[in-house]
Amino acid sequence: MAAVEVSLATFKRDIAKLRDQMSVPIEFDRDSGCYKLNTTGNNARFELPGFWLQRDEIIALATIQKMLSQLAPSLMGPQLAPLERKLQELLDKQGLSTGELDKRIKLMYAGKRQLNAKVFETVAHATFARKRLSLQHFNRSTGELSSREISPIDIALYRGNWYVNAWCHMRDGLRRFSIDAIEQVALVDTTAKDMDEAAVNAELGGGYGIYSGKHLQRAVLWFSAERARWVQSEEWHPEQVGQLRADGSYQLEVPYSDERELIADLLRYGSGVEVLAPAALRNTMKKTLHETLGKYL
Repeated sequence: MAAVEVSLATFKRDIAKLRDQMSVPIEFDRDSGCYKLNTTGNNARFELPGFWLQRDEIIALATIQKMLSQLAPSLMGPQLAPLERKLQELLDKQGLSTGELDKRIKLMYAGKRQLNAKVFETVAHATFARKRLSLQHFNRSTGELSSREISPIDIALYRGNWYVNAWCHMRDGLRRFSIDAIEQVALVDTTAKDMDEAAVNAELGGGYGIYSGKHLQRAVLWFSAERARWVQSEEWHPEQVGQLRADGSYQLEVPYSDERELIADLLRYGSGVEVLAPAALRNTMKKTLHETLGKYL
């Protein structure tokens, strides 16, 4: 008490917290007149907690754990089970329940694709261990299956689906692979190629959406006043430029390298959006709308 400058009341509160909330096996030894750790029997291997959490910190951590579990239950469940048990113990002592978190936290994704847990684990392991991967990848655009050896750089979650950014040794360039499209994968005992983060971001993160490419164009989009109420608050790209017009409509400029995802997203807005430039993107949008209308004539 003298060394750390605390009162007797504070000392007793600390002892009670260690014993009652953190399950530290503290006992008072009458012979010596002091508190001691009981390190006999089941407590022989007891260790003090590595870090202590406040009530709001426990809730925050449990919330993150639940979000991860909902993102990919089959992938995250086994790895997070020990953490979930510890969090449950802490929540119980705070008078809270993980059942309440299950009811109150929901993640909803449309178009989420199913993952092979073993494939995901192998890809994640190689990414962290900096090892190469040998894989069979299905290209949905061409319908072809190809064999690749890649050096994984990082894994990313985009719109509910997982991707691995990697150096493809067959194409001798950066590529992004949808992990759910990997049909077979094996760890290669060869050190993965390291890449400069700025170079990776420039190649894979420059344009709109999931598609990559260095050759960027800028799409100029007009949104009606009704649609503008939503779009003006959204981030479509870190380098976007938006302008709210006097009539309440909204003009948005975004860089893109591949028009496919951009066109698909614009179709959701129907007559509430118009592509102003470039001409090639406007023509693609016009053609797509004509072909779509033809389905209903």
